[in-house]
Amino acid sequence: MSKNVGRRGFLVSGAVIGAGALITACTSNEPAAQASAPAAAPAAAATGGNDAPGDKVVIGFSAPAADHGWIAAISKNATDAAKQYSDVELKAVEPTNDINQQISAVESLIQAKVNALVILPNDGEQLNQVARQAMDAGIPVINLDRVFPDKLSYRTWIGGDNYGMGVAAGHFIGKTLKDKGVADPVILEIQGIATLPLTQDRSKGFEDALKTYGFKVTAKQDAKFTVESGTQVASNLLQAHKKIDAIWNHDDDQGIGVLAAIKEAGREEFFMVGGAGSANAMRDIKADSGVLKATVTYSPTMAASAIKIARLIAQGKGMSDLLEQQVPQSITLTSETVTKDNADKYLPTGFES
Repeated sequence: MSKNVGRRGFLVSGAVIGAGALITACTSNEPAAQASAPAAAPAAAATGGNDAPGDKVVIGFSAPAADHGWIAAISKNATDAAKQYSDVELKAVEPTNDINQQISAVESLIQAKVNALVILPNDGEQLNQVARQAMDAGIPVINLDRVFPDKLSYRTWIGGDNYGMGVAAGHFIGKTLKDKGVADPVILEIQGIATLPLTQDRSKGFEDALKTYGFKVTAKQDAKFTVESGTQVASNLLQAHKKIDAIWNHDDDQGIGVLAAIKEAGREEFFMVGGAGSANAMRDIKADSGVLKATVTYSPTMAASAIKIARLIAQGKGMSDLLEQQVPQSITLTSETVTKDNADKYLPTGFES
């Protein structure tokens, strides 16, 4: 993930909703003949037709520079999803970490009158106004991950659950330590950038989940989402704590540095949980040859989902597995826990750090 932001989760393409008949029960003093007849079930939405070729649409796409494995995977997922459809032309602008350049790039897409825009902003607040310009021009904006503060600036938001990442990591660590009978454990937390709301959400979820087991975080430090900082911060924490029971590292990219420091120190008395769901981490987890035992997802497949959603909105379609006629306004993806038992299932969605 880029250094000023938030990320990752996992896509479920759609939940099939079955509509059962609603039957009003008879009370003991009410004659059976007076019971209400079953209510008519809602008409089921048409299914299976959304992937069939429809009206040609041009989808604009803007994202930060791929200076991080997760961001690189965001752009790849978007590109790959667009290629699946003969009726989609993806107009991707040059990725950049410069706010003003991204604003100018989005303005160029507005001027090109694309049918829909998918934007992963470097900073949601600073790009809020240009997204609003697109919406005011009649171009639906699919806000990917880093949210615009003004809901009038986007048609649909799709992104990961940062709080849920912390909850998932906390439950895995808490349950594992409880099952081992560990009392008063030393639990360390290696954050991304401590001042970011996404990091604070992750830490809050982690803290809340650990509380349900009677545990708390012993110490935490942020590692700036970089391999280099991951190495330095992990080295400092390892030196400061002669005995550790568990570590949660928020980000699998910076986790490369964290694991290097652990290997260099020759420490293996604890276990570690990663964050985001990189393919590198999943392979290590599957091999079960080191301290990394799980990672919690924040999958870049959300970019592929954003392209699919943009196509549906531009073509005036809803999500075929839902009864509603319109695509939802907000979609939060679940953070799932990857272990050696299910790593093979998640590896295809992993990104290379």
